[in-house]
Amino acid sequence: MFLVGLTGGIASGKSTVSSMLRELGCPIIDADVVARKVVEPHTPAYSRIVYHFGPEVLLENGQIDRQKLGQIIFAHEEKRRLLNSITHPEIHKAMLKEIIFYFLRGYRYVVLDVPLLFETRRLTKFLNHTVVVYCDPATQLQRLMQRDNLTQEQAEQRVAAQMPLNEKRGLANHVIENSGSREDTHRQVLRLHTKLEDSMDFLLVRVIAVAATAGLSGILLYAAKLLLS
Repeated sequence: MFLVGLTGGIASGKSTVSSMLRELGCPIIDADVVARKVVEPHTPAYSRIVYHFGPEVLLENGQIDRQKLGQIIFAHEEKRRLLNSITHPEIHKAMLKEIIFYFLRGYRYVVLDVPLLFETRRLTKFLNHTVVVYCDPATQLQRLMQRDNLTQEQAEQRVAAQMPLNEKRGLANHVIENSGSREDTHRQVLRLHTKLEDSMDFLLVRVIAVAATAGLSGILLYAAKLLLS
C-alpha cells in the first residue's frame, strides 16, 4: 500500500474530488473530519484550545465554535500557528491509526485529504504521490463568497491566509483543474484513479513491510535462543 496526498485551497473543489475518489472505492482519510474528532470535549487538544483561546470560543453545548475560532485565526497569524501546533500532532496520530487499519485490509493505496499538506510539510515525505485541486483565483473567490456568504474582503482575507494555489500546483505530482464543469473534473479524476491503480508503488511498500517483519521475527527468534541456551 502507498499513500497519496490530496490538497487544494479553500473553495478550490478538493472536497468534490475527494467525494469522486470515494465513489470509485478509494479509502479516504479526511484530515478535516479527523480534526473535528480530536477537538471534541475532554480531549487533550480541546483542553489546550480552551486554555489558550478562552471559553468564548465555545458553543452553549460545550463544543468548539469553529466559526468563531476561524475568525480569530484568520485575522491573527500567530494565533493560527498556535492552533496548528495544538491540533496537528493529534491529527497526525489519529490519521496514522487509520492508515494502519487500511494497510492491514490490503488496500493498494490510501488518499490523505489534507488542506494544509504543503504548508506544514509534515506528511509529504511519506507520500508517493501528491495531488492538487486547482481553480483560477477569480473562480475561487466567487465560490468562497457564495458558499460561506462572505464579503469580498472577508473572502480575500481567508484566501490570503493560505499558500497560493499556483505555488501548491508547482509542488504537486498531479493537478486536477477544477475551474470548469463537474463533468470535466470527473474525467480527470477517472484518469488519475486509473494511473494510481496501475502503479506498482504498492509492491515496493509490501516488500519493505515483509522484509521488516521477517527481520523483526529473526531478531526475536535469536533473542529467544539466547535466553533458552
